[in-house]
Amino acid sequence: MIDLLTSGLSVVFAPQMFVLIILAVFLGTLFGALPGVSATMAVTLGIPFTYKMDAVNAIAFLVAIYCASITGGGMTAILFKIPGVPSSAPTTYDGYPMAQRGEAGKALGMQLICSAIGGIFAAVCMLLLSPQLTQAALSFGPSELFAISFMGLSILTSLETDNICRTIISGLIGLLLACIGLDPLLGVPRLTFGTRFLTSGIEMIPVMIGFFAVTEVLKQTNKPSKLQSVGDGKSGQMSAQMPSLKEILSVKWIIARCSVLGTVIGILPGAGATIASFLCYSTEQKISKTPEKFGTGCLEGIAAPEVGNNAATGGSMVPLLSLGIPGGNAAAIMMSALVLKGVTMGPLLLINQPQFLSATFASMFVSNIIMVFAAIVIAKIFVQVLKIPYSVLGPTIIMMATIGAYATKNTSVDVILMAISGLIGFVFVTCKFNSSAMILGLVLGVICESNLRRAYTIADGATLMEATVNIVTRPVTGIVLLVCLIVLLNPVVKPLLAKKKEGAA
Repeated sequence: MIDLLTSGLSVVFAPQMFVLIILAVFLGTLFGALPGVSATMAVTLGIPFTYKMDAVNAIAFLVAIYCASITGGGMTAILFKIPGVPSSAPTTYDGYPMAQRGEAGKALGMQLICSAIGGIFAAVCMLLLSPQLTQAALSFGPSELFAISFMGLSILTSLETDNICRTIISGLIGLLLACIGLDPLLGVPRLTFGTRFLTSGIEMIPVMIGFFAVTEVLKQTNKPSKLQSVGDGKSGQMSAQMPSLKEILSVKWIIARCSVLGTVIGILPGAGATIASFLCYSTEQKISKTPEKFGTGCLEGIAAPEVGNNAATGGSMVPLLSLGIPGGNAAAIMMSALVLKGVTMGPLLLINQPQFLSATFASMFVSNIIMVFAAIVIAKIFVQVLKIPYSVLGPTIIMMATIGAYATKNTSVDVILMAISGLIGFVFVTCKFNSSAMILGLVLGVICESNLRRAYTIADGATLMEATVNIVTRPVTGIVLLVCLIVLLNPVVKPLLAKKKEGAA
């Protein structure tokens, strides 16, 4: 173990490599903060920098970009209600309300600290438990992955407890949009209305940009010319403020639970940081003694998703390094870069070349520390933008959003999709529907459907009912689905029981 640590630190702290790691952290934070630039795209944009590096240095550089991009996405989620990466969407629920109250600095500070803790915890787990956790992940089949994804959807009834009906309708619309495109198993077009532009499905990033960025600009056009409410103190100056020890201790159990949960979700192939952030947020809201605070601007609502999505970054590297199976899209890009350099991925990699594990751990550990300071600098730059009159800032945000939507697949269709999503999002807000629920349905709908259908395909049963029984009776699947049922029905049943108790009294 000491040899592994020494080997990894010697790679990262080599003078030239250390400078490149700092560059990677700044690039990753900046890429993550830009609307539409996902963590996968950030890693892809970082590949040209690795052409002249050896394989070990390349993985250390790309991992630094990956970790920093996840954190960067939370900055714009708090300041502008625009998640830079999909996994930062839950951060908008409480981060942006805090910014509007003039507590943006406190929100950013908590986000940075929680991101660093989650990333460092996952890095340590990756180093210590990589082989064991990988074997546990391999025991998860499609039915277990469906149950975990569905647990993320169970937050629907809690997003707005006083508007459950419209929230559920919003989530169902998102699930319907997730069905557009090619059938995940049969490859048959569905709901495409004869146009080839919809055969690849509804792209998540343009829709999210439209619902969050464009909708917010349309809402702000009726407000003052500057975002006067976003700032700290009477001077209006704002910078990331590190949370006090008391504030950190107030969320210590949230950090502990979400670090473990995010790491486990990250290990599961195909799950990734997005599911981890939604699941951590919904889980903490359910077990909180004051669930009504979530969504109104509380530190707990920032800590949960930011710890979860950063912990998932380390988890996703476990199956990649141990078995050659990428845990997510960004890990798949890293795998491609290593294969191009002649690295043979698989179980023998860590036996024959353990320096890959040590370099990845050291890079994640050092990057998460540097990232706090890099994000503070970048946050100060982003906050200065808020002083610009909104007649200039609004069109600028739209321009950046358009670039981000176009960069997804370099097609104008995604720009049109972004514009339509922005208009629909504005109607959603006006009619008191829930945009977050719709996005949640769209994000998790594809994952839920594909895993559920695979589970039925491999289930041993002559009829649909027999196959269902075989799926539900799997221990992990059955327990998780039972928890989902309780979580979904609790906000509905609890008020009814309260009214019945009042009537009896």
